[in-house]
Amino acid sequence: MDLTSSQLAALDRDGYLLLENRFSAKEVELINDRLPSLFAENHPGNIVEQSSGAVRTMMGLHLRDDLFARVVRHPRLIGPALQILREPAYVQQVKVNVKAAFSGEIWQWHYDFATHKEEDGVPKPLALNLHIFLDDVTEFNGPLYFIPGSHKFGEHGAFKDVETTSYQLWVCDQERVKKLIEAHGLVAAKGAKGTMLIFHDTMVHGSPNNMSPWDRAIFSLLLNPVSNAFQKQTRPDYKHQRDLTPIEMLPDDCLNVLPVVE
Repeated sequence: MDLTSSQLAALDRDGYLLLENRFSAKEVELINDRLPSLFAENHPGNIVEQSSGAVRTMMGLHLRDDLFARVVRHPRLIGPALQILREPAYVQQVKVNVKAAFSGEIWQWHYDFATHKEEDGVPKPLALNLHIFLDDVTEFNGPLYFIPGSHKFGEHGAFKDVETTSYQLWVCDQERVKKLIEAHGLVAAKGAKGTMLIFHDTMVHGSPNNMSPWDRAIFSLLLNPVSNAFQKQTRPDYKHQRDLTPIEMLPDDCLNVLPVVE
């Protein structure tokens, strides 16, 4: 499950890494099968789009569903993360971000550490974002855009945008984004369902509207070193988990194992 030296070098250089065919079609199907019932829950972690009312993001899923409680301990996610972090880490946040066909709205240009620092008092930008593509992600259905290498410039400055979308977000100044893109270019993170994506906490990214007829869902796990834990408790547990127990891996077939019913 370890990353190769060339993969680690690419992650260090670019700030993100795509790993194709990391999860099988069957494993992705097992995850997707849980989504409709979670969509239907009246839960504060289900945040909907301003215009359509379609679900935009579902948070705290490992606290709400037994399968997601196993996904977050999957060795194909956790192994590479601990290899990169080199110290014990806790589950900071778990969610599925959704861009519904025709109606999925943007995620503004941002970097995750701005939120982690301002809202949660996380001291350093050490957290890792670990994604699984639950649909094929193409140039048409709202892929993540990255500015390669932007993670190497530390904090980029941010302000809280409370108007653009239904999810309040600490976003980057457009002039700063323009300068970064002019210097480093722009890429779209695309891949078939089952692709894994890793990126750093100061990586500048965003995503466009989904104008296509194809849904786009992505599972997201944020891991943060226990030594770098939150200093403020202003957000609910489903947005930043308070349990600092170091994550431990399950067996590789953990998604196919039925939970024990007591």
